[in-house]
Amino acid sequence: MGKSDYRRPAEKIDMALEERAIRRDTSIAFLVTVAAYFGAYRLLPKVFEFPQDVAHALGLAAIVWAVPALILMIAILMVSTGRRYSAADIGGQAAGSPSETLAVRAAFLQNTLEQTVLAAGFYFALAALARGPWLALLPAAAALFVVGRTLFFFGYTRGAKGRSLGMSLTMLPSAVGYLVLLWLLLFGA
Repeated sequence: MGKSDYRRPAEKIDMALEERAIRRDTSIAFLVTVAAYFGAYRLLPKVFEFPQDVAHALGLAAIVWAVPALILMIAILMVSTGRRYSAADIGGQAAGSPSETLAVRAAFLQNTLEQTVLAAGFYFALAALARGPWLALLPAAAALFVVGRTLFFFGYTRGAKGRSLGMSLTMLPSAVGYLVLLWLLLFGA
């Protein structure tokens, strides 16, 4: 997975460098999210008819939410499989901190669970509130979730600067989505 910078002692971390990398990656992820949402809103309704009633829109949200849920299941399997084959980890979380081998997987699982819950709130609230092209944001958000989780996992051992783009590409679609929800609540579709 790369060099293990995530376990460096605090005094060896260049916080200014880490912060610049996080800001850069968050800015990139924000632009990618806005572009993906704009593109989905404009293009997907030309090739797919989005639901016009609440029940079908909620059904779409459930189907799309299966993507983050699948990533969560993969993360769970990564941890449980890692525990099964590690004497240091077979006792489970209550037995102590995870071994070096399992630590990144456990952190990935914890963060993926958090992000999956945030995504679910956005997906289902959008489906309850919006119709038509607004629902195109759902598959765009799910696609960004997959990309974000992949980058987060493979960048994790490089420290904050290694996981920041993945974290941002996972979280910002939900964060921007909640702003879209607020806009729709205040001003309508």
